[in-house]
Amino acid sequence: MKLELTKKQYRRLLDLVYIGNWILNSTRGEDRIPDYDVVESLLFGQAATQGMEALAEIRNGEIVPSRAFSEGGIHEAIINYENAVFFDILAEELARRDMEEDPATPAEYAELEQRIDAYIVEFETHGTDNIQVDI
Repeated sequence: MKLELTKKQYRRLLDLVYIGNWILNSTRGEDRIPDYDVVESLLFGQAATQGMEALAEIRNGEIVPSRAFSEGGIHEAIINYENAVFFDILAEELARRDMEEDPATPAEYAELEQRIDAYIVEFETHGTDNIQVDI
């Protein structure tokens, strides 16, 4: 297979590959999916040929994203995604808990959406400051 990219497209592809591998493997510990690491290594291995030597390094005999790459702001995108997903999931879970039953009718789905929206507004305004858990 041959794929032709501009340098800018290649750089964006590195971001996408890193983010994808992070999501798939970062929580797996020793149970990583090695196929994704191989693809990441393959793509980052081309960085030097594109004048982007600073983006890759060899660690334990493997080509990996460099510390400069991983500490250069890519995790801000991941954090933004994680925050959005966290609050969306939390809002839906709380709304479903409040309703006590899964919605079955269009009116119940509308109520669920209203409750989710209310939680989202609360989280956008106050974050988690007003969440209390009785233990």
